[in-house]
Amino acid sequence: MDHRLIRKLRPRLLEWLRRSRSGRVLFMKRFPYKDIKRATDGFQSILYTTSHIAAYKARFQDGGVVLIKEMRDYDQGKDAFYREVQLLGRLHHRHLLALKGFSTGHRRLLVFDNIERGSLKEHLADPIRTPLDWKTRLQIVIGVVAALEYLLLFNEPPMYHVSISSSSIMLDENFNAKLSDVGLQSSGENYVTVPHTSCAKDCMGQECGNIMFQLGVLILELITGQSSDDRAADLVQWIREYRFCSSIHKMLDPDLGNSYDSRELKSLLAVAKLCVRYGDKPKTSILQVLRYLHKKIESPHD
Repeated sequence: MDHRLIRKLRPRLLEWLRRSRSGRVLFMKRFPYKDIKRATDGFQSILYTTSHIAAYKARFQDGGVVLIKEMRDYDQGKDAFYREVQLLGRLHHRHLLALKGFSTGHRRLLVFDNIERGSLKEHLADPIRTPLDWKTRLQIVIGVVAALEYLLLFNEPPMYHVSISSSSIMLDENFNAKLSDVGLQSSGENYVTVPHTSCAKDCMGQECGNIMFQLGVLILELITGQSSDDRAADLVQWIREYRFCSSIHKMLDPDLGNSYDSRELKSLLAVAKLCVRYGDKPKTSILQVLRYLHKKIESPHD
C-alpha cells in the first residue's frame, strides 16, 4: 500500500478502532494460579527475564504449550492491571502472540498463545535443532517489521513499549515470528503510554529509535547466528565499519552454507546498518523499512 495512502486513511482507521473498542470490555479467561504453577513446573521453565518481567514455558494438561508472563514489581492497583490486560487483549495481528487470559493469585500473570516451536533464540543457539534456512530468516524479519507497523501506526495510543530480541520472539508451527514482549512492562518501563506526536506521524521519535536499533541487532543476529546477549556491541561495531562488506563471509552463519541469496543478504545488511546508525534519532521510519524490504526482497529478481 502506498505510503501517502496509508497516512491518509490512518485517522479513519483509528476512529473505527475507537468505536469498535467502546462499550463492554472484552472477556478474558481467568486461569487458576495452581494450574499455571503446575504447568510451569513451579515457575522453573524460564524462557527469558528482564528486571520487571519473567517469561515461562508452560504445558497444560491438554498438551498445549503456551507462554506465561509474570509482571514483577508492578506497583499499580488491580483495576489498572485489568485495564491493561484488556488493552493487550484487543491487539490482533498474525505476528503478535495473542493473549488468552490472566491470573491474579499470588502473582500477576498473563497467559499467551501457543508457542510449540519455542523462541527464535532456541533455534539459533541449539545445535541439535534443524538450522533455520535463509527464506525462513527473511520471513521472520518481514513479520517482525509488519507487527511493528501495526503497533506504531494502527493503534491509538501507539504501542511504543515493545522489546525485540531472539529470546522474546516466538515461532509458530509454520515458523511465523510472534512478538511476545509488548505492552504493560517491557524493558523495565510501565505501560500504558500516551501518544507522542512526533512518533504518531512518522515513527521517528526517540521511542521508535530504540525499536529501530533493536530491529537492526535482530537482523544481524539472524545473519550471523551470533547471540545478541553477549555480542550485540560487537555486531553493531562490525556493521558500522566502513569496509564491513569485505568481511561478510567471515560473519555469515556457517549453518547457512551457500544456501542464501546474495542480493537479499545485501538488502538485509543495508536495513540493519540503517537501523543502528543513528541510535535513538532515526532518519527513517518503520513504514519505510517495511516498504524497502517488500521492494528488495519480495519483488522478482532482475
